[in-house]
Order: sequence, then C-alpha cells, then structure tokens
Amino acid sequence: MTQDAVRAAFRQQAVVCRGLDSPFTALVCDLVAARLDRTTAVGRCVLDWPGDPRANADAVPLRLCGALHALARAGAANAGAWPPEPTPDDDTLWAAIHAVVTADAPFILDWLTGPPQTNEVGRSTAQMAGLLVLANRFGLPFDLYELGSSAGLNLNLDRYGFDLAGVIAGDPASAVQLAPRWSGAPPPTAEVRVRGRSGVDLHPLDVRDPETARRLTAFVWADQRARLARLEAALEIATADPPPLEAGDGADWLERVLSISPEPGVCRVVMHTIALQYFPPQGQARVRAHLEAVGAQATKAAPLAWLAYEAAAAPDAEGRRWAALSLTVWPGGETRRLARGHPHGFALEWFGTGD
Repeated sequence: MTQDAVRAAFRQQAVVCRGLDSPFTALVCDLVAARLDRTTAVGRCVLDWPGDPRANADAVPLRLCGALHALARAGAANAGAWPPEPTPDDDTLWAAIHAVVTADAPFILDWLTGPPQTNEVGRSTAQMAGLLVLANRFGLPFDLYELGSSAGLNLNLDRYGFDLAGVIAGDPASAVQLAPRWSGAPPPTAEVRVRGRSGVDLHPLDVRDPETARRLTAFVWADQRARLARLEAALEIATADPPPLEAGDGADWLERVLSISPEPGVCRVVMHTIALQYFPPQGQARVRAHLEAVGAQATKAAPLAWLAYEAAAAPDAEGRRWAALSLTVWPGGETRRLARGHPHGFALEWFGTGD
C-alpha cells in the first residue's frame, strides 16, 4: 500500500471514532495521518505497511492506537497527555506521541505485528436481548457456542446484570451492570438459563494471564472510561471462573463441536459479535452451511438458534457504523432482524420479534 492509503486509513478511523464517541482517539488518528513521517522506525513501518491498513483488514490505526494507549497506561512519556489527563493542544499531544514513537520503538513495532484484540462486554446487551426472545419462545436452558471469543467475556453474559428498557435480566448483584440507551418496545420478559458455554478464537486470550488484561484494556479507546471500568470488572468475574475456549479456525471448530443430532431439552445457540465479518468468505460459507445442516434436524424440543451482532459494511453519513442484531431459529430457519445498535452496545433500537 502507498503512504497515501495508510494516511487515508487513519483519517477514516478518525471519522469512525468521532461517530462512536471517542474524540481523543479520533484526534490521535488525525495527527498521525497528518504528521507521521519516515524519520523513525515506527513511521517507516506504518507508512510502508505491506498489507491493507484499513479497519476491515489489518486495522493499522487501531494497532498503533492500542500500542500508544498501552504505553500511556504503563507510565511512558505520553502518559501526561493521555486520558484520564485533560487533552492538550495538538502540538503538545503530537510531541508526546513522537516521544514514545522514538523512545519506545521496539515495543510499538512488536505490538504492530499482532491484530487488535477486543472483547467488548457492552455487546452482551444485544446478545442478552436475543436470548430473552428465545427463552420466551422455548422456555429451555441454553448451550452457547461463540465464534471469535477473544477472552470469552461475552460467554459470561448471564453473570452480568441488565436493564433493557425496564426488563431486568442476568445477575442483579454483578459488578458489571449494563443499561443501554433503548428505543422501541422492550424485549420479552423471561428467565435466561445457561447450561453450557464454549468458544473458539484463532488466538484466544487467557483471562488468568496479566498480559490479557494489558492487551484488552489497551485496545479500549482511552477516553471511554466507562468501557474500561466495565472491562476490568468483567475480567475479574472471568478470572474466578474462566469460560472454556479453544484455539482454532471457527468453521473447523463449529463443524466438530455442534453435532448434527439434536438434543431434546436444550436450545443450542451459535453466537458472535463483530467477528464473523473477519472470517474469510469460505469460512463464512462453511459456518452457514453447517448451521443449515444442523438446523434441518432441529425440533421444537431441540431447537437451534443463530444469534449474530455484526457491524454494517460502512459507516453512515455521520460516521456511525451501526451493528445489526439478527436471529435465525430452527426448525424453520426463519431470520428476523431484531435490532440495530451501537457497535459497543451502548444503545439499541429494538424492532421487536414480530410475534
């Protein structure tokens, strides 16, 4: 890619960050787009990026912002210019960025080699709303199968508390409490019971490893302090009882663990949040094909559900990249678009179930 393409990727990420309520991260992206040059090893690595730097590919802006946030949290030279400190003027902020780009180049260069790792707990609001629909319909406990689990924090959604337009779900005593801005009718009231949970990720993160907390918190945008607090609380819950995760290809894993034969008395749910879009096309096709094959054997006593919360392909005119919550249920294989919402789960517009 040319440096113009790299700079354009940073400018586009800035638009998205502003649309998702992170003006500080947007400012960092704009400054990098305008001022980064090849006088440093980091500048050369970023501007001469060999792949696709855009958010839906290598996500180079998010990689660099994560590295800078990690350094600030560790007390590096940019800490005084990073939230929770007040945002300085552009020249002062750029001087802080340039200082760590120069002094901490080995750390940043190593960080840039890996993709962003996020596990946004706020997305559990959409998934819990979908499970309420299923619990109301079938009255069965759930076995959850998550694709792209990262550290598996969203597999623990029943261990968080929810207020969804006045519908209370989950654990009211949990340290993680989620109450998104809601528009539309409330979801149905029902009891969500999780019998089993498991997940897969190409590079799952071990919640018991301190490095996991460092990476996940670094990829939260630095000015979104409530997100950081929620993540830290969710990590504590998961550390006490880590969700079972496997490393591997999501399509391979699903074909192996989700058997064709139905099991009466449980509703099996395959779920993912802002993950399937990163699967290669052939992997996405295999996931759909296996779900349809398993769904063909589903019964009312042994239903199968596919609960997806995935971002739109492009941001809207205001820079907001909405995510759509869709639910496919077998027997029948009918798909309904239940809601759209903020990609981090802060707000949901509920369309209802149509029942």
